[in-house]
Amino acid sequence: MAAPTSLPQLVPSSVCFRCDVCCRFPEADSFLRPYFTRREIVAAVTHGLPPTSFPDRSGSQIDLKPNPSGEGYICPAFDITTSHCGIYEARPLDCRLYPLVLMWNAAHTEVVLGWDTKCPFLTETVPETIATHAKQVADELLADDSLKRLAANPWLIGRFQDDVVIVQSLPQLTACLVPVLPDSRLRPLTPQDASRFAQAVDRAQLLADDALAAYAFPYHFIWTAALPYWWIELDQMIFLFARSLDGWFMPLIPLGARPLDGAVREAFRLMQEWNGQSPVNRIENVMGLQKRVLERGSGEFRSKGNDYLYHAEALAQLAGDRYKSQRALCNRVERERTMTVEPYRAHHRSGCLALYNLWSSQKRSQEYQGYDSLGRMLLEDAEGAHRLALVEPERIGLSGTVILMENRIVAYTFGYWLTPRVWCVLLEIADRSVSGLAQWLFRDTCRTAVNSGATIINAMDDAGLPGLRQAKRAYHPTTLIENWIVTGIQP
Repeated sequence: MAAPTSLPQLVPSSVCFRCDVCCRFPEADSFLRPYFTRREIVAAVTHGLPPTSFPDRSGSQIDLKPNPSGEGYICPAFDITTSHCGIYEARPLDCRLYPLVLMWNAAHTEVVLGWDTKCPFLTETVPETIATHAKQVADELLADDSLKRLAANPWLIGRFQDDVVIVQSLPQLTACLVPVLPDSRLRPLTPQDASRFAQAVDRAQLLADDALAAYAFPYHFIWTAALPYWWIELDQMIFLFARSLDGWFMPLIPLGARPLDGAVREAFRLMQEWNGQSPVNRIENVMGLQKRVLERGSGEFRSKGNDYLYHAEALAQLAGDRYKSQRALCNRVERERTMTVEPYRAHHRSGCLALYNLWSSQKRSQEYQGYDSLGRMLLEDAEGAHRLALVEPERIGLSGTVILMENRIVAYTFGYWLTPRVWCVLLEIADRSVSGLAQWLFRDTCRTAVNSGATIINAMDDAGLPGLRQAKRAYHPTTLIENWIVTGIQP
């Protein structure tokens, strides 16, 4: 794809030359790096960029280099001393659009054009000007040739950013990029579906103190940032599906009052119709009781790990020798630091995002270079989930807390009630440079839950990560809830 050269520019060059935001990035693998198509890479190399700047010559984000004048990283085409771009005439569409951004909306159901509030110029520009500019750009992008080229390069559409204000929807482009659904009854999972989901779980009579944390709406919705979720309602049963690159699968059993074995056979019939006889056909998060029902049929089962349950009061107190190390770390934090605890509110969002970026870079640093490929993959997927949770947590049933030190957010957590007695810890982030902060945050979370009536803490699974497994076991779980994946059911 060759970027349209006629795209109008909103920000004067004189302003860009004085800016200290663009072309600079906090991490080497920042998802904000510009994406170059195959033709854009050829043009950039022709204008002087080394081919090694691109990990995939068929299309990729550019590799950054350390900032020679300070912290962070810069685009290799950027001259930090003059603020000029060395390939300005051949810069990619990503850069030509900016400060407008092409991205998916929060539900990953629609492509939108938005303006990036990180651009200092836009904070001084009236919305009417931005809207007019966006309309001109949209007209260019939706011309037949541009539309075809964008559809052929879907990686040009970025992930949702909550600090980008949506200016215009692009339904024509969405129609080109959203795959043709195999069933017209499929509906995208949105926050409006939370009550319908809860009613289906209630009809299925699945919720108990030893239920998996996956039987709650927020558990699934936050991952729509990485994986599209869809659902169908058949005979008052909710069938929840996710679409991976390999095909369609079910992250939960069918939810409702119908007999489980018949509903599961119907689910596998749909997946086989959509995917063929693919190994992707599966249902995840099957509990032990459901497994015993389904074992009467033709299915095969493999373990997905376990949810960790704890006695809430024990974690709130951390009394006794078996919690000695955790208690010592909490005491150290309290001796050395002054902390403020606040319920999460919208004005905390930017501080939480900054903390997530810091935490992510700490995980990727040399100290954690032993982090395996699974850990790195989960880390990449988690960013979108955290961003989505920070947008409107109340709408999807989440409640959050932030911890501040010297007016800086150093930790945050989000969770939800599975039952009136069970509090599920969904997300936890703490600045790893503050020794004991993660332990203090977890204890505070448990104390808050106990004060609200919790007797059990569900800390979910360990994602197959040895370090996380060790940390969860160190808190002495009272119960490990079985979690199974079923495959091979014959319709």
